[in-house]
Amino acid sequence: MVVAVLALLVVATVVAPAQAVDCRTASTRFNGICILDSSCANMCITEGFLAGGECEGLHRRCMCKTPC
Repeated sequence: MVVAVLALLVVATVVAPAQAVDCRTASTRFNGICILDSSCANMCITEGFLAGGECEGLHRRCMCKTPC
C-alpha cells in the first residue's frame, strides 16, 4: 500500500502540467500610482501586451505581462 502511494506521488510530480511563465515590463504610458489592476491591465493592452498587467511593488508600478 505504501509503495503504491509513493508511486502515485512520483507520477503526479513528474506528469504535473507546465506552468506558463510571464515576463514583466514596466508600462511606459501609465502615470501615477497604480491602485487598480484593471486600470493597469487596460493600459498594457493598449500598449500591445495582450496578457494584461498588474500593479506591483512598494512603489505600486504598473507592470505589463507577456508570455516568455
